[in-house]
Formats: sequence, C-alpha cells, structure tokens
Amino acid sequence: MGFARTCSVALVGVEGVVVEVQADLEPGVAAFTLVGLPDKSLIESRERVRAAVVNSGAEWPQKKLTVGLSPASVPKGGSGFDLAVACAVLGAAERLDPRELTDLMMIGELGLDGRVRPVRGVLPAVLAAADAGYRQVVVPEQTVAEASLVPGISVLGVRSLRQLIAVLADEPVPEEEDPREEGRPDPSLAGLVVPGTSVGAGLPPGDHTPDLADVAGQHSARRALEVAAAGRHHIFFKGPPGAGKTMLAERLPGLLPPLSPKESLEVTAVHSVAGTLPPGQPLVHRPPYCAPHHSATMASLVGGGTGLPRPGAVSLAHHGVLFVDEAAECSPRVLDALRQPLESGHVVVARAAGMMRMPARILLALAANPCPCGRHGTTSGGCECRPSSVRRYRARLSGPLMDRVDLRIAVEPVARAELIALGCDTETTAAVAERVRTARERAAARFAGTPWHTNSEVPGHELRTRWQVHPGALAQAERDLECGLLTARGLDRVLRVAWTAADLAGRDRPTKEDVNWALELRTGVRRGALTAAGGGGKRHETATARPQHKQGQP
Repeated sequence: MGFARTCSVALVGVEGVVVEVQADLEPGVAAFTLVGLPDKSLIESRERVRAAVVNSGAEWPQKKLTVGLSPASVPKGGSGFDLAVACAVLGAAERLDPRELTDLMMIGELGLDGRVRPVRGVLPAVLAAADAGYRQVVVPEQTVAEASLVPGISVLGVRSLRQLIAVLADEPVPEEEDPREEGRPDPSLAGLVVPGTSVGAGLPPGDHTPDLADVAGQHSARRALEVAAAGRHHIFFKGPPGAGKTMLAERLPGLLPPLSPKESLEVTAVHSVAGTLPPGQPLVHRPPYCAPHHSATMASLVGGGTGLPRPGAVSLAHHGVLFVDEAAECSPRVLDALRQPLESGHVVVARAAGMMRMPARILLALAANPCPCGRHGTTSGGCECRPSSVRRYRARLSGPLMDRVDLRIAVEPVARAELIALGCDTETTAAVAERVRTARERAAARFAGTPWHTNSEVPGHELRTRWQVHPGALAQAERDLECGLLTARGLDRVLRVAWTAADLAGRDRPTKEDVNWALELRTGVRRGALTAAGGGGKRHETATARPQHKQGQP
C-alpha cells in the first residue's frame, strides 16, 4: 500500500481555499476513483493525468487508486488540480519521495503529452497559499511572473511533468522546446482567457489615454469630473444626444492616480480569475474602466452564472470606473442591484452552489438622455414626448439609486464658438490629474491612521464629528434637510463633496461656498457664489437660487 499527499488551491470567487490532494494505492482491480466534490472538468482529469504520466516516461500503477480532495465539503472545479493529482499518484507509487511533496503547492493543467498548461486565477491561488503558510509553489512557466507578485514565495515554473519529476527526484532536467522562441503561437495561452470574453475586458486599452483637452466647452462638467476623480464620488451626466456625456466619462479613468501596490494585487486577482488578464501583463497598474452595454443582465453586472458565481462588471471595475451609458434604457431591477455595492464596496452573490463575496469598490458614472427622444429641455426644443412619457423615462432611475450619486451634471449642447475654439486654453488630462493627485494626498494625510483614503469612504458620523467645517458653512444644507430637499445620506454626501472641493482648492476645511457648490451639484438648486473645483479656487457668479428638480430625481 502506498500513500502520498500534496496541495493545490480551489478558487471560490476571487478567494482561494487550500486543498490537500491525497493519493492512496491498494491491491485490487486497477481503477481510478476521484472523490471530494469535483465538478465535470475535474472528474475528467483522471484521463488527462493518466495519459500525461505515461507520456512523461513514468509507469502508471496497476492497482486500486483513490485520490481524495480535502476538505470534501468545498466545491472544486477547473483543471488546475492536474499537476497536484499526478504528483500525488507518483508519490504513492514511490516514483517520487512523498516527503518532497508534502510542503509543495502545485497549480497547473496537464496536456495529454505531459506539458503543463497555464490556468486562470494563479495570483489569488498563490495568495491563499501564502496566507496558509506555504512558501514553495509550482506553476506553469507562462504564469511565473504572476505568481512571483506574492512576496515571500519561492516559485518554480515548469514546462512539462517530465521536468517536474526530474526536479523532485534530483535527476537531470530534460530540455523542452519553447514554441515562443520559434515564432509559433502557443496554444496553451488559450487557457488564460474565458471563451466569449475579449482579452483585457475592463482594462485600459494599451497606453493610450483619451485626453480631456479634446472636450469642447462643458466647463461645469469638467469641474465635476475633477471632483469625482479627486474624491471618488459617483457622477451622473444628463443631457441630449451628442452633448459629450460619453466623451467625458471615457476621460475619467485618466484622471485617477495609478493603483497602489495593494490595489494592483486586488485588481489583478479579479481579472486573473475572470480570464480577462492580458498575457504578458502580470500586474495591472492603471485603474480599470468597464462600460457594459445597457442591455446587460444582472448576472453580468454584479456576478453570477451557472454553478459558483463569476465576477461581473462591478468587480471587473474594482478600484476603477464603471460607466453605464444610456442608463435610463437599462432594466431598473438591474440598476438597483448596484445600490448595495455602492455603499459597502463589495458584492455578496448567493447561489444554490454556494455564496461568494467579490470586491466592488468602484467609481460609478451614469449617463442618460432627458427623455426618450433626447430633446426635452434643450434650447432648440423639438421634443415630442408626452409629459407622462418623460416622467416614466426619468423614473427608471430610482430615487434610492440616485440618492447614492453625489454629482449630477446637466450637459448642454456645445456652442459653435466653443467647438471652433477647441484646443485654445483647454486643460489636458495630465494637468487635471496632477491636481487630483495633490488633492488625494491632502485627503490621505488627513485620514492617516484611519482605514479610509478618500473623502467618499468616510462615514458621515466621523466626518461630522472629527473634521469640522467653517462655522456656518452648513446652514443652507441644514435648511434643505429640514424642508425635505436632502436626505440624511444626502447631507453626508454633500459634506464629502465639500471636503473634496476644499482639497482641490488647497483649503484646510470647507467654506460656505464649498458646501453651497456641493449642494448645487446634488440638488440642482443654484446658490449664488460658487467655488470652482480646480484652477486655484476661482469663484464664478451664477444666477439666483432656482429649483430644478427634487432630491432623488435624475
């Protein structure tokens, strides 16, 4: 009787669970039994492992073989257990020393010829191994760079099972041809991408960043965009078709600072599991940008699918921007599913096969037309929609969802003079991003020693009690709360936006002008003297207070 064990990792969402792979050989009729709640793809590993072992020059044991995956109560799927199963079998057959396998973590799929093929989710799997105390992992050669991102882990990359057997048995390591060196395509890289998804979905395309200087006019919207990036405040653009709503939203990721090392690991882990991590890019440094179509289902937005849920668009945009264009055309039920992630920064999806918690700390950008035809309220007129149709169209964006959106901007059509003068004295993305970075640093210094980094993360009670505004600055906001124009959540969000405006202007705390400007952005009621978000805190005179819409309406 022979027995050996090694370890691998089962992914539950974007989190890994260490699985002990045990192999037991007993006298009897030759059979291969795999137990431990495996799915269909894992059950099929019996044939892959048997062929890979034989084609690697090792002898397959002709005995009763049982391979157990423990803990047996955790669902296990995928082909990443192949390498661990093969080594456990060879250890039980005494082709390998079982003592050499006990402290090893193995992740990889086996081809029938014995080649080791890469799999998705290597980074979260190695993170789980490190948290469990493992210090040595074996992964496919193509994913060595991704696995090496975890500090304190010794990574061994192998091309074939034959090479791994030689390393563990202290034998000369055979050479395996590398198809990349000969200019041939590597078919094994197909395992890193989920069928039906594009490579890099949700990630910035290449090194090109759309420039804010391309936007003509829209001075108020540009200032609001700067505030949204500096404080990570959710933003809503409302305007007729062709006014530039999508153009503005596409330039929002370029204003965000690069990801911190911790954020980079979190984002990379999500995209590795989802199969959208581009080959050759082991670490994501830039904030992701995800813009699903307005016909997206709830499962595609918040996560789901058959069996265990998979990350949705809200998780692919973690620490980045989720842009929902034509928001009023989306299913209200789907949009309302965003309410919990916007508050908590994560989404918990429960299905019959299990429950999964996925990160979802996003900056939400919404865009919608004012009515079905898009011309309601424009200076040119021509709207033929009935008042009831306009009301129903706007009601598709629910009050509870809009109550979580800090900035609401009316995007007007660009005037001819502004369009002709495009490029004259227009700030670039780099210039605005520098102000955003400075404002983020001011906020980070203020929140040093706390779990928060941006103004949008701070609970309202903490913001009201620990960091005081100028005396009398909240007078108008308190009156709006009393008359029902603001909710309690709305008051807290106005205060957060006011702090971001103060950070951009270089002030130690918000003034009355900062709070009034934040109130205008939220309620649509003009308050007189308003402070600009950027440009050194210049003030712009506006008209007398004029109500535009009530709280919670788009």
